[in-house]
Amino acid sequence: MVRFFVQSLQLLVGYVLLTIMICAHLAIPGVAQNRSRKPRKSVPNQSQKAAAKPAPSPTPSVLELLGEPPPLPRPTPSPEQDINPGDVISVETTEVMLPVSVRDANGRLVTALTRDDFRVFEDDQQQPLRDLALREVPVDAVLMIDGSSSTARNLEDFRNAAEGFAARLAADDRISLIQFDDTVRLLQDWTRSRYQLRRSLIRITPGMFTRFYDALVLAAKEQYGSSSSRRAVIVFTDGIDSGRGASLESAARALLEAQVTVYVVSNTAISRAAKLADLDSLMQGDQSTQRFNKLQIDDLRLGLQALDQSEQILEKLTAATGGRLYKPGSFDALESTYAEVAEELRHQYALYYTPLNKKRGGDFRRVRVETTNPAHQTRTRRGYFAPRS
Repeated sequence: MVRFFVQSLQLLVGYVLLTIMICAHLAIPGVAQNRSRKPRKSVPNQSQKAAAKPAPSPTPSVLELLGEPPPLPRPTPSPEQDINPGDVISVETTEVMLPVSVRDANGRLVTALTRDDFRVFEDDQQQPLRDLALREVPVDAVLMIDGSSSTARNLEDFRNAAEGFAARLAADDRISLIQFDDTVRLLQDWTRSRYQLRRSLIRITPGMFTRFYDALVLAAKEQYGSSSSRRAVIVFTDGIDSGRGASLESAARALLEAQVTVYVVSNTAISRAAKLADLDSLMQGDQSTQRFNKLQIDDLRLGLQALDQSEQILEKLTAATGGRLYKPGSFDALESTYAEVAEELRHQYALYYTPLNKKRGGDFRRVRVETTNPAHQTRTRRGYFAPRS
């Protein structure tokens, strides 16, 4: 038994030694060196140098074995998108487009004029008209709502008037909605959907103050890009700014630079009638009653003065941009007033001309439009800022 065990052990040792010799013979050069300790360097003798074999060629790297990289994939072209008329970007040229409204002596819109019926003057120099279009240029109209305390009780009247206004525009006209009070909020970006406008009108909520000029600057600089459409802002407000942001001058300049026509539906007449009624009631009492109510009386008088000043500012602002100031006597008249604004936009002329003054210095140029009929009353913006070279 012992002998059998010894013989088996000898066979096992022999098998292990044979396996080690085979692995050493087949081992890849360099692997054993990496695993063993680094040997000491020895100086070869002359016979060893003579018998030295040439160094083997280096083993190619993994990147070389992969070959040349595949060509970069070409980007898949995106499908063509539909471009809306109001989204067309126009290259800055010297051509000027003037939206012009014409009324007769009775205040009715005149809609049958031709190019020969108009005269355009720039800095008192008559300009050659290139083209005329009646209601062929779409309009981008921003509806603005004053959500401050002065109009908060009548927001439902504004909603109805705004929906009626949108219904009277053409199918290719666009509308956006901005509310201003303590802040300025874009409630609806450009849309042709009357349903989207109706949903955004529900989001109007009452505020406290009136950041009127800030809202005008935002609309002029942010809402209108380089589109070729006519541009209009229709505002429902009393025009009394809180004085916490932009100035009237900066707002007017931004509107003129953006070539925006401003229409204001003002509730100043409604507010004035209410304040006068309250003041008359307080003044009916005797002197002791008037002294007791002096603070309220003074506040009403200051409010009436503010309304007068506001109307003067709104009149100048709308006239400078070619729009109009509307002063309905009651909130029931809001819908008919907005319908009148839509009617004017629908019957505006678009006059095109290339200025004779070729200078590009960014200066302001005054514009005047007349017709061959002296009884006609024309409205357009006071001028424009020339492009810079």
